[in-house]
Amino acid sequence: MSGITIDDLSKLFSNPVFLSGLFAWFSAQFLKAVIEAVRFRNRRNRGLLVTLIWTTGGMPSSHSSVVSALTTAMAFVVGISSPLFILTLFFAILTVRDALGVRRSTGVQARVLNQVMADLNDKLGTNYKSVKEVNGHKAPEVLVGILLGFFLAVAFCSL
Repeated sequence: MSGITIDDLSKLFSNPVFLSGLFAWFSAQFLKAVIEAVRFRNRRNRGLLVTLIWTTGGMPSSHSSVVSALTTAMAFVVGISSPLFILTLFFAILTVRDALGVRRSTGVQARVLNQVMADLNDKLGTNYKSVKEVNGHKAPEVLVGILLGFFLAVAFCSL
C-alpha cells in the first residue's frame, strides 16, 4: 500500500465530478450566508461562519445543489447509460425527496411540539427541553439548489 501521492491529489483536484460537487456545496453555503447576512444585518460574524459551513435549510439547498452537480457531472463523464450515473441519479432523487418531504415535515412537527411544550411549561411549571427543529426545504430552495448544481457541473465539465 503506497498511500496517497501528489499525483493522486492532482488528479482529484482536476476531476470535474469532484470539483462540481465541491463547488456546488461551497457556492450554496456561501449564497446561504450572504442571504442570511442581508436578512439579519445585526448578526455577529461567528453566526455567519456557522451558516457558511454547517447550517441546514434555507436558500439555496446545498443538498440539492451537490446531488444535482454530481449527477450532471456523471452524465458528462461516464454517460447516462452508465451504472454510476444511474446510481447517482437515484441518490439525487432520494436526497431531493428527503429535503422536500421528510426533513421539512419533521421540522414543522418539532416546532409545533416545542410550542405546545413551552405553553405547558408556562402553565404547569414543567421542565421540558426543546427538541431540535430540523430545517427542511421549501420547493423554491430545492429548485435553486438543483439549478445551481446543474450549471456549475456543466461549467466544470465543459472546461
